[in-house]
Amino acid sequence: MATTNGSASPDTTRAIALALQGGGGLGAYHIGAYEALAEAHLLPDWVCGTSIGAFNAAVIAGNRPEDRIKRLAGFWDAISRPDVFLPEDATALRYLHNVVSYADAVVFGQPDFFTPRNPFTLFLPDAPSQDVSFYDTTPMLATLQRFATFPVARDAAVRLSLGVTDVESGTARYFDSKRESIGPSHVLASGSLPPGFPATSIDGRLYWDGACVSNTPLDEIVARSGHAHLIVFMIDLWSLAGKAPRNMNEVLWRAKQIHYASRSRYHLDTAVACARLRHAAHQLRTRDEAASAAPKDPAFQRLDIVHVVYRPGPDQVPGSDAEFSRESIAERRAAGYADLKAAISRKPWLTEKSQAHLGVVVHRVENGLVTTEAAGAAQEAPAPAEADQS
Repeated sequence: MATTNGSASPDTTRAIALALQGGGGLGAYHIGAYEALAEAHLLPDWVCGTSIGAFNAAVIAGNRPEDRIKRLAGFWDAISRPDVFLPEDATALRYLHNVVSYADAVVFGQPDFFTPRNPFTLFLPDAPSQDVSFYDTTPMLATLQRFATFPVARDAAVRLSLGVTDVESGTARYFDSKRESIGPSHVLASGSLPPGFPATSIDGRLYWDGACVSNTPLDEIVARSGHAHLIVFMIDLWSLAGKAPRNMNEVLWRAKQIHYASRSRYHLDTAVACARLRHAAHQLRTRDEAASAAPKDPAFQRLDIVHVVYRPGPDQVPGSDAEFSRESIAERRAAGYADLKAAISRKPWLTEKSQAHLGVVVHRVENGLVTTEAAGAAQEAPAPAEADQS
């Protein structure tokens, strides 16, 4: 269960979940986000991931708390190449560097992650489904086993859920350690984004990346949570708001952001609406049981969603999701750490009251600004009380 800030004693009244999005190389943001949570002793009870978020989720769930940050950093170091040092104020030079890094990934792949296939195989009229892709992701299976302990099963300290897409039915599915043992192939399936990566076979079914249907694994957490007070840190790698583009590179980057971020916002709004309906139904059921000392359905009193959004710097390129330079990884990690520190310092899940008829509160964290939206009107969260309450 959640632990208090600055203390190792458990808080049995609240549970913490992480919803980790897909976004390729942008997923290094998750490292810093988790690092800030761990420093505050806000350790997750449940980690749900899609695509690169599934890889990071597996490393978190597949390690002891004291090893997770080191293992996350090691995982990202393994799938990147040694880099050159660039001054922070050299934006144009860093942008050029990132363009070259992106091109390098496209042509040569990434170490311990994916390698390009023989281009002649792309012209075959018929081939096994697991071979129809631009790249081979077999190296990732060994990498996952290096940095996480498998299987992640029902008795694991942290629940692990992974979003995938059934290739033949076209429907979303979640592998869940509460229902099945999770192995490296389950994790790889969640990151099998076509046409770059091939489908992954699990128990005779073929699966693609969960982002083909939903890049944000929030709905699974909301639908299956039985906690009285659940705090969900939704780590979003795509920003919906942004400046109007003024050149073709900016057009490509902005279009990609809107494509993914608009779907994330839709899934967030849908999950909130469903949770509020669930809360209203709970209130109706328990209203007639008010005289009872033990209500039949005590679950779900409050859900706090802390929606943390990554805002990339000016040196990022349109293909940043396929850009794995160590300079960029370090920059994204630092951004994740700073944004979560801002959220934790405000503690909106404690300082903001929930209207009784809603039960769900959304807190948005972007560029260090924390706002709270309880009933459709966002407002800046107040500063936390002097006493440490988390």
